[in-house]
Amino acid sequence: MSATADPRTETVPTSAGDARIHWYESPGAALVLALGHGAGGGVEARDLVALAAALPAGGVTVALVEQPWRVAGKKLAPAPKRLDEAWRELWPALRAAGRPVVAGGRSAGARVACRTAHDLGAHAVLALSFPLHPPGRPENSRAAELLGAGGGVPVLVVQGAADPFGRPAEFPDGGHELVEVPFADHGFAVPKRAPVGQDEALAVITGRTAAWLRGL
Repeated sequence: MSATADPRTETVPTSAGDARIHWYESPGAALVLALGHGAGGGVEARDLVALAAALPAGGVTVALVEQPWRVAGKKLAPAPKRLDEAWRELWPALRAAGRPVVAGGRSAGARVACRTAHDLGAHAVLALSFPLHPPGRPENSRAAELLGAGGGVPVLVVQGAADPFGRPAEFPDGGHELVEVPFADHGFAVPKRAPVGQDEALAVITGRTAAWLRGL
């Protein structure tokens, strides 16, 4: 099954301004994986790019979603409530083709997906680099957002082994599967001295995500 080489871009108006969806389409796809970006970057993040490149060949349409603040060229993300509102407002565009939508994202985008999945009827949740707590402050846990995600729908967490926002061993048990990416930090970068290369780390993310999606 072939994928679209270049994405189709769709602009979606929201109360916070225009959002933008980059569609990496797979003909006859059974589901859509919608991925939001983090608070410090956009849809060019290495994990989002890797998933958009790899998954359409396996029958998954990937939608990389730019929040309105990012489309407007602003450097700082708004409050979580505003991120959630924009995500809710653009959700109908993600559902327009009538296929189940897996809500996901990296870092702040993962938090948005977790907080809204149940109300929006997401098919499942993919949390990439979920920021379990601020670096060095494990007492400020955001585990409740993750544990409440989806109201019982499948949840996959993909986390770098060296992520200062929460290493895999810090995550609570229950309600989700967890994949550890060896040596990777919050952006899934691996040190040059690591026995695992960057391409291998990304292959863990794409391979394990593809297998999980096939099992939904």
